[in-house]
Amino acid sequence: MNRQKLALVILLAIFAVAIASSFLRQPRQKTVEKLKYTTGMAADVSRAAGKVSYEKKLRLDLLDKDLPPFSGFKRNIFRPLFPAEMKPSLLSMKLGKPALPIPPPRPPLPPPVELTPAQKAMEDVAQFTFLGFLQKENHRKIIFLSRDNEIILVRKGDIIAGKYEVASITDEALSINLLATGEQIIVPLMENRPLRRL
Repeated sequence: MNRQKLALVILLAIFAVAIASSFLRQPRQKTVEKLKYTTGMAADVSRAAGKVSYEKKLRLDLLDKDLPPFSGFKRNIFRPLFPAEMKPSLLSMKLGKPALPIPPPRPPLPPPVELTPAQKAMEDVAQFTFLGFLQKENHRKIIFLSRDNEIILVRKGDIIAGKYEVASITDEALSINLLATGEQIIVPLMENRPLRRL
């Protein structure tokens, strides 16, 4: 037999011995004829009471005892640990720099400027971006506006954002009327730019 076969036979023998020993040492489940405790059985209180005793009364007499007065500690816990290092800082505190003068109070802020309806309208309209326009023969011109990734088609007479009516559309400008005041605003049209006055 060559060495490899001999090594294989030895390893197989060791493996067989390991399997046999593990099978023999495996724990077996034991059984009994009668259970000591069954479900619903009343517990034996006399044996349990002998092991642990609990007092069920409140002992107020322990509160009436006079305790010796607390003498307390004689040490000042706020005293510095190294008093020698503290002396120079005490001198600097005594000599101290003169106090800085208190700056005068700031003047109150001016009240916020209220925007006119036209200025408010321009802020609202500036949220729209002009993308381009379309005009077929003998038809009204349509412009494409976008806001919040949404494309809106607008013609003359349409209402934008529920507040503004489109009065006219030309190649260069868009005229809108404020529904609340009737004021007219003219906005130049430049491709891929927000609607703003120049």
